[in-house]
Amino acid sequence: MSFFRTLLWWLLLAALGALAWEQFSIDPGQVVIRWHGSTLVFQSLAVFLACWGLLWFGLWALWTLLRLPFTAWHRLAQTQARKRLVNGLLALNEGRYTRAEALLAKAAEDDESATVSRLAARQAALRRGDLLGAAMQQAALAKLDPLAAALESAHALLGQSRPEAVIEVLQPWQEKKQLPPRGQILRGEALVSMGRASEALALLSQPGNELDLAPEPLAALALRWHAAALRQSVHADDLHQRWLGLPARLRDSEELLLAYAQRAGQLGLEAEGADTLATAIDREWNEILVREFGLLPAARNDLRLDRAQAWLAAHPASPALALALGRLLRARQQFGSAAEVINRAIAQGAGADAWEELGHVYTADNDAPRAQSSYANALRLQRGEPARAMGDRSLREIIADEAVAEQRDEHGLPRLRH
Repeated sequence: MSFFRTLLWWLLLAALGALAWEQFSIDPGQVVIRWHGSTLVFQSLAVFLACWGLLWFGLWALWTLLRLPFTAWHRLAQTQARKRLVNGLLALNEGRYTRAEALLAKAAEDDESATVSRLAARQAALRRGDLLGAAMQQAALAKLDPLAAALESAHALLGQSRPEAVIEVLQPWQEKKQLPPRGQILRGEALVSMGRASEALALLSQPGNELDLAPEPLAALALRWHAAALRQSVHADDLHQRWLGLPARLRDSEELLLAYAQRAGQLGLEAEGADTLATAIDREWNEILVREFGLLPAARNDLRLDRAQAWLAAHPASPALALALGRLLRARQQFGSAAEVINRAIAQGAGADAWEELGHVYTADNDAPRAQSSYANALRLQRGEPARAMGDRSLREIIADEAVAEQRDEHGLPRLRH
């Protein structure tokens, strides 16, 4: 590309020379300069222009020669600053934080790399645990680049759970519409933390990918903000409208289903929440959704037990389903059946939650010794200790807990239990 530019430049000069020769060959012209009655210059126009060009070329060459030491010194300083910046970043990556901070602070003396050097030096000070050094680098950064300093401050304030301060720090650039993608994300996270997730969602509706994220991280961020908006719904109508306003593909998300069902149970929409979870479970089996299905508050006409029992034939080895059935049976005060089902859930690996629920069953049945043993096992599992078997259970009962109906695949072969 450089060769073609040079060729075009010479062709242009040749064309200008030909045009000048055509003009001056007809009439060379005269240039006369008089000073106090004396004629100082009396030449043709072509000679005058040539001399004028040589004069300017000589002045330029002289100026370049005089500036040569200063130019060389400036280039040397830039080269050294770049080396310090590179070595400082490498030291930061290697965990040599003291060396990194020193090199980067020195590299910040160069105007071109000052902002980047101060940012990296601040990170080195923070990783070393030098809060005073980080504050000094932050103060220096604020003088060089106020926006970069504001972004660093907002990130730190968000980590300190101070979302109001984050909004205040970023507000000047938000008003001027100069907030970069990182600032938009930080502001959105602060709004979510303040219970204003609906305002954060407005960032996702902007044309194009204003947050400058790859599709997968952007989708994860959108799910999290939508889930927060569902959980922050102030009344049932608001929750219902938000849920219906979601794209169909998002309503299949586990995170949003859980958020909707939990908030629905809190706002008096127990039946709607249970029906939404049941529909999703019918479509695709999900242990987490099944567990939440059993945790929802009871509706006025609670049909969850019937639906859970209908799933049992297809999923007899599901610990989440056994635990959900136990909870629903306890709610109906069928304590014997509830204990039997929850013991099966424990045998299938339901863990501390199942032991705690078994304790609730025995407490409701006024069986204090078994309740205490169950709660103790729940605590043991939470501490990473093995649970102790209930001493009054017979071998027949233990075998019945672990026994499940045989399951076969589409070819008629037995499935192995996990």
